Order: sequence, then structure tokens, then C-alpha cells
Amino acid sequence: MSISRQNLSIVIVTFKSEGVIHECIKSIDKDIKIIVVENSNNHQFKNELEELYKNVSCVLSAENLGMGAGNNIGIRRVKTDFVLILNPDVILEKSTINELIIASQKISSFAILAPISSNINYPNYKLNNKTKIVIENEFPFKVRSIDGFAMLFNKKQLDKILNKNYFDENFFMYLENDDLCKRIIDAKEDIYIAPNSKIKHLGGKAVNIKYKDEVELARNWHWIWSKFYFNKKHNGYSVAFLKGFPKLFSSLIKYIFYSLIKNKIKQKIYLNRISGFFNAAINKKSWYRSQF
Repeated sequence: MSISRQNLSIVIVTFKSEGVIHECIKSIDKDIKIIVVENSNNHQFKNELEELYKNVSCVLSAENLGMGAGNNIGIRRVKTDFVLILNPDVILEKSTINELIIASQKISSFAILAPISSNINYPNYKLNNKTKIVIENEFPFKVRSIDGFAMLFNKKQLDKILNKNYFDENFFMYLENDDLCKRIIDAKEDIYIAPNSKIKHLGGKAVNIKYKDEVELARNWHWIWSKFYFNKKHNGYSVAFLKGFPKLFSSLIKYIFYSLIKNKIKQKIYLNRISGFFNAAINKKSWYRSQF
């Protein structure tokens, strides 16, 4: 079954994303239903979106659950066969949806079909040979994984192979998309890039810039935690520990150095890396949350 506007919904997870969400929504065709999952209890944000955009419904999660869990909330509310997951700092081109529809008609089946990043220096996919290369080809091509900021799900297909367990909610930030793609590939299903369907990803702008220091601390904690958890889940505890130990050792050295020269921001960053590794190593959940 190919995609149509009547059979497509869009899910966008937000958290303090007031500065970018409007540009994202305005780039989407008004005849496509959008579900925004706001990872807070911000009723003012919900009311403003639903008053401004007739095709938008906003769900409040009541707390910051992370991207994976937030997306799961949205996906489970979708009634259509296809759902496009977007970050709030993604902007569609006028032809993005049309080109996705055309690409879906060129392939027999898919689990995920993704548009391509317009920034050729930062491809949003990895090939099976673990390299990132922009391929000059109008036909959809298979990839090993895609970045999570723009991915179109064949929901019926995913329901069949994943039993509605989409994103692993143990990941709060980072690698939830890699984990999902790995499970899809392991199930012998296909992930494609549609090279004529392009999107602009602003990158790191999903949360208001005034919170940049707290966001940076959270990123460093969760990147280390998620790497350990991902490797443990797919390769075992020993592999996760051995792969992560060099980063732990490096972070310890840098923490001591920045403590000596009294650089408090860098000191906190490397302390968070150490904490992320330690908590993952003792099998503690991904608990760290930004303080704002």
C-alpha cells in the first residue's frame, strides 16, 4: 500500500520548543493531521497550538518522558497506516511529502521510509558498510539506520514485527532510533531513504537556546548512558563496559584537569559523563533530567 495524505499522520514531540515548532508546523500541508506530544503539563502551549492550527491536536504527557516515550504516545494515537515522526526543529520543503508518496510507489514494501537531509555534509543515514555517503540516485535506497529527526513508519508493518513496541523507552535521549532500526533490520525488514524528498534539520534547536548549558549537561550524561545501554542490550555487559571504559578514563582525566583550572562548566560536563557511565554500569535507569 502506498502513502496518501488521507492515510498519513505526523507526530512531533516537543519540550520547551516554542521557538521552533511554528516554523515546523507551517511547513506541513494543512490537510495532514498532526499530533504534538508536549513532554510537560504546559496547558498554555497546548491551547495556543490548537487555536492556531486546525490540523493540530496536542497531548500533554505531564512530565518529560524523553523522545522515545513521547513518540510512542503519539504513534499509539494515530489512526492512519503511515506516520511521519519529526523533531520540532525540522522544516519540510514544499515537495517533501509528495516525494515520499512517489518513493513509496517505487518499492514493494518498507518498514521505514525517510526523507534525506538537505545538508549533504551531514547525511541522516548510515549504509550497511558503516559509512555515510550521499548517493546520487533518484530511486529509494536501502540503509542500515537513519537519524530519528525525520522517519516515516509503515505502522501496520511495524505493528506486525514489533508488536507495537516501537521505541525502547529506557532510552531518554540518544540511540533510541538506532535501537529501533537494528531491531527492524534483525527482523529482515527494510529501511529506505527517499533521495528526492528533502528536509532541513536546524540541529540542536528543539529546546530554547536559553537553556543551552543545562541541555549540554544532559546530552553528555545521556550519550554515555545510552551508549552503554545500547551495547549491553545488543552485545552483552562485558562488551558495553570494554567499549565505554576509554571514555570513562578520558573523562576522569579531563574532570581533574578542569577542576584544577576552575572551569566549572567543563568540570560539570565531564562529571556528568562519569555519572552516566557509572549509572549504566550498575544497571540504574536513565534518571538524569535537566534543571529548568
